[in-house]
Amino acid sequence: MAYEQASLPFSRFIGTDYSGAQTPTSSLPGLRIYLAEGADPPAEVLPPPGRRKHWTRRGVAEWLACQLRDGPPALVGIDHGFSFPLQYFQKYNLPSDWPAFLDDFHHHWPTDEDATYVDFVREGRCGNGAARVGNPRWRRLCDIRAGAAKSVFHFDVQGSVAKSTHAGLPWLRYLRRQLGARIHFWPFDGWDAPPDHSLIAEVYPSLWRANWPSNGRTPDQHDAYVVAAWLQQVARNGALDDFLHPALTPEERAVAEIEGWILGVK
Repeated sequence: MAYEQASLPFSRFIGTDYSGAQTPTSSLPGLRIYLAEGADPPAEVLPPPGRRKHWTRRGVAEWLACQLRDGPPALVGIDHGFSFPLQYFQKYNLPSDWPAFLDDFHHHWPTDEDATYVDFVREGRCGNGAARVGNPRWRRLCDIRAGAAKSVFHFDVQGSVAKSTHAGLPWLRYLRRQLGARIHFWPFDGWDAPPDHSLIAEVYPSLWRANWPSNGRTPDQHDAYVVAAWLQQVARNGALDDFLHPALTPEERAVAEIEGWILGVK
C-alpha cells in the first residue's frame, strides 16, 4: 500500500551508531549518523569539515539539537539505553520520573564533561559513580523481551551497551534541555508523539542488521544505516504505530514507562 508523503507524521529518519569510547570531544570512528529523507535511501551524514575526521559525542548532540530545532519532524533512533532497570530505582529510592533520573545520573556520572572517560568515573577519578552502581545481572524488561540485549550495567564484554549508555545519558539530558517541548522522548513522554513533534527512541540494530546487505559499509556504518532504513520502512508502510504500542500488560507498561523500551521490540 502506498502512502502519500504529506500524510506521514515524519519525513526524516535518523539512525545513529553510538560509542562510549574515550571522551565527549574525541573523534570516534564508532560514531556514525545516517539520514533518510522522504523516500530517499539513507545516506551517511559526515561531521562538519575541520580537524576531526569522525564525529564526537558532543558534535552528535549539537547536530541533533540543530536538526530537531528547525525543519520537519524527524524520527530518531539511538542505540544505547535510555534508562535503567527498575531494581536501580528501588535500590536508590529514586522517583519514577525520567527527567529526575537523568539529573540524578548526571550528578553522579558527569560523562559529558571534557576530558572525561566513562572509566574515569568508574575508577573514582571524577564524579561519584560509586554512589550509583548497578548490578550486571539486572536487565530491563525490554532487554529480556529482545532476547540477546545485554544489561546496561554489563561492562567490558563483547556487545556491551554499558559504556555507551553511561556516556550517552547526559547527552539525552542535554537534548531535552535544549529542545524542551519540541521533541518527544518515547515512551517517557507518552506512547504517542503529539503532531509535528520529532520523536527520539532507543533502538537495537541487531534486530534488523541482517535485513539489509552491508554493501561495503563498516559494521558501525551499517548499524546506523539499518536503523534509519528500518525507521523509514515502518513509517512508510504503516507499521510504526504497532511498534509504538507494544503488546504489554498494564503492569508491564508501567515498568516500561520507567525503564524505557526498545523501539522494534513487541
